[in-house]
Amino acid sequence: MKVVVGADHAGFRLKERLKNLVHDLGHEVIDVGTQSDQAPDDYPDFAEALGSVVREGRAERGILICGSGVGASVAANKIPGIRAGLCHDSYSAHQGVEHDNMNVLVLGSRVIGEELAGELARVYLAAQFSGEDRHRRRLEKVHRIEARFMKGAAGAS
Repeated sequence: MKVVVGADHAGFRLKERLKNLVHDLGHEVIDVGTQSDQAPDDYPDFAEALGSVVREGRAERGILICGSGVGASVAANKIPGIRAGLCHDSYSAHQGVEHDNMNVLVLGSRVIGEELAGELARVYLAAQFSGEDRHRRRLEKVHRIEARFMKGAAGAS
């Protein structure tokens, strides 16, 4: 699978470690930055870069990291087609894919340690959308909400 990774300065070190883990798990890695933890940068820039790669089909999944994970999650979910989930436990990391077809795992580098982050990445990447009728029905409702607001945004220009 192709997996895109991205982080702001607060998530840079964790991104580098997870990038190696994802590669070691046999996946192709696309890195959209940042390339340093030295200068403060802005999480929306990396959320947009990562989300665009997933939306365009250049990667099946993404892992996005900022300090708390909250800002990156909010920004990524503004991109149509992105279903980003902030996870700090393994149940949510796999269930988000199995039930909600989550395509971006968001992590808070200042909230969880490296070992837990690695476990979350492993279970997220191993999980598959169940395709059960109830989950498809709910996901379709999410798509309709997104479409209604996108249509309204286009008319507001």
